[in-house]
Amino acid sequence: MELKEKNSSTVFPILISLSVAHFLNDGLQAVIPAIYPKLKTDYDLSFTQIGLITLTFQLTASILQPLVGYYTDKKAQPYSLAVGMCFTLCGLLFLAFATTFYRVLFSVALIGTGSSVFHPESSRIARWASGGRAGLAQSLFQVGGNAGTSFGPLVAAAIIVPFGQHAIAYLSIFALLSIFILMKVGKWYKNQNLNRNGKSASFIHQPTHLSNSKRVFTVVLLMVLIFSKFFYMASMQNYLTFYMIHHFGVSIQSSQLFLFVFLFAVAAGTIIGGPIGDKYGRKKVILFSIFGITPFALLLPHTGLILTSIMSVFTGAILASAFPAIIVYGQELFPEKLGLVSGLFYGFAFGMGAMGSSLLGLIADKTSIEYVFQLCSYLPLLGLVAVFLPDIEKKSAA
Repeated sequence: MELKEKNSSTVFPILISLSVAHFLNDGLQAVIPAIYPKLKTDYDLSFTQIGLITLTFQLTASILQPLVGYYTDKKAQPYSLAVGMCFTLCGLLFLAFATTFYRVLFSVALIGTGSSVFHPESSRIARWASGGRAGLAQSLFQVGGNAGTSFGPLVAAAIIVPFGQHAIAYLSIFALLSIFILMKVGKWYKNQNLNRNGKSASFIHQPTHLSNSKRVFTVVLLMVLIFSKFFYMASMQNYLTFYMIHHFGVSIQSSQLFLFVFLFAVAAGTIIGGPIGDKYGRKKVILFSIFGITPFALLLPHTGLILTSIMSVFTGAILASAFPAIIVYGQELFPEKLGLVSGLFYGFAFGMGAMGSSLLGLIADKTSIEYVFQLCSYLPLLGLVAVFLPDIEKKSAA
């Protein structure tokens, strides 16, 4: 089937391809936190060292993203997505046969570099293929990544925990599949640039009425939102398994299932948030996310096993619903700098996850994992700054 893009139509084959590639990319990356309990046991690691592994991965996955986005704003790189996945492939193979803590750090750095190349340009391509339905496009793209992240613990529980660290090498087949998909996407994107002489569709470059200083201030507010969301996400994604094991006495494999439930809820929230933002406005989705998650986050550390699992579903879904809206909101602030904005927001999100994981690991070593969860329950309150976001988009009946 030949893929042709029109300004008024959404190119679903490209969006689905990006979502599948995102699923594979983030699913492979999710193996890292999913095997933390095993790495901690095998290498006698402290919580601080666990945090350093995440710090290394997240920093390499975040620092380069704005730079990649800035460069591709100037000169499109259609095949950079496939190149990024090659870094991930190499990182997986190194991780499968790493025998020391420092080799683990090197392996996750390679995987993080692959992520930093993948996200800015793929977010831009999703915008190109959106046909004006930017929220829907971002949701489809992001839900692939979130779904992949949610399946990472299942892969670890089914393959890596029983068969050992070397079994990670078998996952390289999924990296090769993603490279094949991204080569096809890159070919389509290259044709779009050639056909338009490098100029994007009219719906992408809709100007905003805000002054430059107001736009910069609004970006700062959005980054505060990202800080609160991804610091909290770090506590759940990287330490929920330890919390369930230590606080409730569940097994390692059972703890992976609880993590899967949370991450699957994150994926569900992502797919819902974007289309609702297209229809009712990005700001309303963001505000709902902030006010909706707060009571569940505050109650979660004070409930039993069953209620903790239920609360994690609500927090994951509501937390994730705003991120597609935040990305599109930022792109609409600076429509001429899609790559830079996407790279900045994705990179900052990854960086906050890195900082959060490292700091929370240190706090857990000094206090307890229960104290970490109680402390993080107040983080969503920072999101109240969202009430100061200006209204910049027209309501759409997408």
